[in-house]
Amino acid sequence: MSINDLDAVLSSLQDAPVRDIADLRTRLVPELRRFLTEGHAAAEERLLAEQDGLACARALCRDMDQVVRMIYDGVVGHLYTANNPSSGERLAVVATGGYGRGTLAPGSDVDLLFLLPYKQTAWSESVVEAMLYVLWDLKLKVGHATRSVEDCMREAADMTIRTSLLESRFLFGDESLYDNLVERFDRELVATSAPAFVDAKLKERDARVAKAGASRYLVEPNVKDGKGGLRDLNTLFWIAKYVYRVREPAELVRAGLFTHDEFQLFARCEEFLWRVRCHLHFVTGRAEERLTFDLQRRIAERIGFKARGGLSGVERFMKAYFRIAKDVGDLTAIVCAELEARQTKRLPVLNRVFGRFRRKRGGAFAVDDFMIDNNRINVLDEDAFERDPVNLIRLFWLADKHNLPINPDATRLATRSLSLIGPTLRKDAEANKMFLDILSSRNSPEVVLRLMNEAGVLGRFVPEFGRIVAMMQFNMYHHYTVDEHLLRSVGVLNDIEAGRLGSDHPLAHQIVGTIRNRRALFVAMFLHDIAKGRPQDHSQAGAAIARKVGPRFGLTDAETETVAWLVEHHLLMSNTAQSRDLSDPATIRAFADVVQTMERLKLLLLLTIADIKAVGPGVWTGWKGQLLRNLYHETEIVLGGGAADIARSERVRLAQEELRSELSDWTAEQFDAYAARHAPGYWLKTDITRRVKQARFVNEAEKAGRTVTTTYETHQFRGVTELTVLSPDHPRLLAIVTGACAAAGGNIVDAQIFTTTDGMALDTIVLSRAFDRDEDEMRRAGRVANAIERALKGEVKIADLVDGKRPAQARVKPFHVPPEVTIDNSLSNRQTVIEISGLDRPGLLYDLTTALGKLNLNIASAHIVTFGEKAVDVFYVTDLTGTKVTHAGRQAAIRRALLEVFKTDEREIPHRRSA
Repeated sequence: MSINDLDAVLSSLQDAPVRDIADLRTRLVPELRRFLTEGHAAAEERLLAEQDGLACARALCRDMDQVVRMIYDGVVGHLYTANNPSSGERLAVVATGGYGRGTLAPGSDVDLLFLLPYKQTAWSESVVEAMLYVLWDLKLKVGHATRSVEDCMREAADMTIRTSLLESRFLFGDESLYDNLVERFDRELVATSAPAFVDAKLKERDARVAKAGASRYLVEPNVKDGKGGLRDLNTLFWIAKYVYRVREPAELVRAGLFTHDEFQLFARCEEFLWRVRCHLHFVTGRAEERLTFDLQRRIAERIGFKARGGLSGVERFMKAYFRIAKDVGDLTAIVCAELEARQTKRLPVLNRVFGRFRRKRGGAFAVDDFMIDNNRINVLDEDAFERDPVNLIRLFWLADKHNLPINPDATRLATRSLSLIGPTLRKDAEANKMFLDILSSRNSPEVVLRLMNEAGVLGRFVPEFGRIVAMMQFNMYHHYTVDEHLLRSVGVLNDIEAGRLGSDHPLAHQIVGTIRNRRALFVAMFLHDIAKGRPQDHSQAGAAIARKVGPRFGLTDAETETVAWLVEHHLLMSNTAQSRDLSDPATIRAFADVVQTMERLKLLLLLTIADIKAVGPGVWTGWKGQLLRNLYHETEIVLGGGAADIARSERVRLAQEELRSELSDWTAEQFDAYAARHAPGYWLKTDITRRVKQARFVNEAEKAGRTVTTTYETHQFRGVTELTVLSPDHPRLLAIVTGACAAAGGNIVDAQIFTTTDGMALDTIVLSRAFDRDEDEMRRAGRVANAIERALKGEVKIADLVDGKRPAQARVKPFHVPPEVTIDNSLSNRQTVIEISGLDRPGLLYDLTTALGKLNLNIASAHIVTFGEKAVDVFYVTDLTGTKVTHAGRQAAIRRALLEVFKTDEREIPHRRSA
């Protein structure tokens, strides 16, 4: 439907006069709805063909202009005509906000200002009401205000309204009214309040970014309101428009705010973000602004990103997105620097700080290349980097050494000088020494490294790092891009060393001051994920990179080898702690054989903690910390040649005597009878605190005549809740327990399973906490415990409960995790270890334990780990005879049965882990 067709509709109103508002709506709305529908379809088709987001947004805006024009003409020309209008019967229809900018996304609001000469009259009220009715009939989201010019000036004390007026655009009606508003707005507000407006907009931006996500490298970014998104570009232009009194972005070059290249960057960022936003709205059919995992792949395909260079299409798309977000950050810094220059006078203080850094050139002392400018480090002139490219590293080294910020002008010049960073500078001994100083600084290495990264210096100086800048990993586990994760991990390590995390990580706090290879640790932290996105295993490829760059940074051969070892094994401690039975001597011995020395054990613990904490909010838990501490202490014993050499029977005896001393109120006969009920494994696997609690729990249950009972407690520091279950043992016991947990919303992270000699199961199920307050968590634990007891007593059918928690209908999953089952008899002396990995979903653990039960396998312990959408569940099992599963045919049958679990409901989207 064309504009001519709309004009024909208006002509028809002349031929058959409009009777009332209902008649107007009946005649206009169907035609306008068809015009908008066809216009949206044409805009989407053009977007797919040309991939121009701004062109799409402007086309949608033009269509909306025609719709508003037709409604206005229909109302004013054919319904409420004013042949001899009085001074009060004047009206201007003005577009404001995003609509005022001349751009609309498919799901955007339509913001309108109905501008009056002074107070509202019956005529203007009728016109506004009629226009709104038609707009609402079209199902448009309309933001509207009816104000006089005087009202606008008064209401503009509110910065949100002032911003809306700043972007106003005249549409139809009495243009002199609008001109009067613009003249007064510029004269009475803009000319006198620039500093206040800038301050308000920057504070507003900070609040918005904090709400949407403080990092621009969040892997599910908000395209509109997130850091580095469209709203940041809007804010830059609002500020520039207000301060520099320009009307169009292109005028910012003439105003001296941007160079031509910087303005071109502004335009590229704006177009790309609009492209993504328009695709998001078209795909979802709503005003969706968050680029979630399930949408990223679809948007990448629509834009045309294909797999290349070891990255999938969606990863390449998100890398492009994060580079744009970084460019938006660069533009923000430029604007802030220029505004600061307008408001303050430079106060250079040469040699006050940097006088002692004078350097020889050609046998003579040269003038320093740096100065303090408004308490920030700046270059003396624009030739500083050209004169000596090492200054590109020295700038950041001085910032770290003296705890001073860098003037944005210097950062801007560094970015424009990146071509000076080549093989010669990368091999320069002084530059590398300064970089190593920054990386291993006790001040704020994360802050300075991030400044280097934002300027582009870090990726040029360390090309291996440059490859992972803005690279995301398409999974739910990592919250940040790879480069952001590495910088955050360095920051966490620095916090541990500085003692800022002592209460959270007491063991790390205790050992960090005892390590000998401090520089190697920080370099390993910086490099541990440096090889992400390559076809080969990133740990091994990263170790090769470490051996290459270590000598270049100035590390000794021994330090370089330590870095390479840490990078190659940076996942070892985490994987062992979370997915292996730490009470099994074979586990500890195998881990100790790889670690070999106490120094490596300390370094690996520190690196592992920082790595996990830097993944994202909520990933680190106290329970993971407890597992790591247990692994550390058990390995420390082995490496020290201590208690690990004590005979197994002697360790059992010592554990029993330790419990006997704690149960001083028990008789000898009572204790001996209780001790005889437990196999040696119980005494070796449980700590004394748990042994005491379980002994009293079992004793009280027997006195009360309860054969099925539970108890529970929560641990604030460890971030878990423990449920202990006492019940007659049978093969499907763990399946019933996990099913009850799934039905009650319990997220299992570990399970310790024991069977007494008289056929009772004494199992400890560890759940992640759901609530911060202990009272709330204990109420939830009570619900989970009650569900377990009812299921074990046969009062409910567990399969029905679990099925009730599954999604009502299958949804397309954004992730593909190929299921894998590994069966290993070398990891334990007494059990077969089955490791199962695949796409997580509600009830998965119940389905797996049910399958193991049907296979007649006894589960000795279970270790549950979830990495975002990927579940990794490890079971230590034996056959019903208590022996390992060694027959190849039996192993093949187990593997087939477990893989079959993942074939059901394959289209289901993953949720948070629940049993």
